[in-house]
Amino acid sequence: MNRHGQQRVSTGLRWLNVVLRGLHLATMIGLGAAILGAPLSLHWQSMSVLATGLAMLSLDLWTKPRMVQEWSGVALVIKLAVVAWMAVDAESRLPLFWALVVWLVIFAHAPATFRHALWRGQDDRA
Repeated sequence: MNRHGQQRVSTGLRWLNVVLRGLHLATMIGLGAAILGAPLSLHWQSMSVLATGLAMLSLDLWTKPRMVQEWSGVALVIKLAVVAWMAVDAESRLPLFWALVVWLVIFAHAPATFRHALWRGQDDRA
C-alpha cells in the first residue's frame, strides 16, 4: 500500500496508462487544431478524444475505484461537463477548449496531496 492507502499498480498497467495519456494528449491537440480550423475532421477528433478518455477513465476506476471521491474525480466531472457544453455550443467551443486546457494543466500539476484528498472529508481509513 502507498501513502494514500492504495495498492501499487503493476508496471504493465502503469505503462498502459502512460500510453493512453500520450494518445489522449495527441487527440486533444488534434481536436484543438480542428476547432481552430485545420483541415481535420472535428467529428473524428472528438471521437478519438472520447475513446482515449473513456479508456483512461475505465483503467483509473478499475485500479482506484475511490477516485470519484477525490478532488481528481471532481475535476473529471467538471471536465466532462465542459466537454458536453463544447459539443452542443459551437459558438463557445474555442474559449471552452482553451479554458479546459488551462484547467487541466493547473489540476495536473497541483500537489498530489490535494488531487488525491477526499473532497467530502470521508474517513481515509475505510
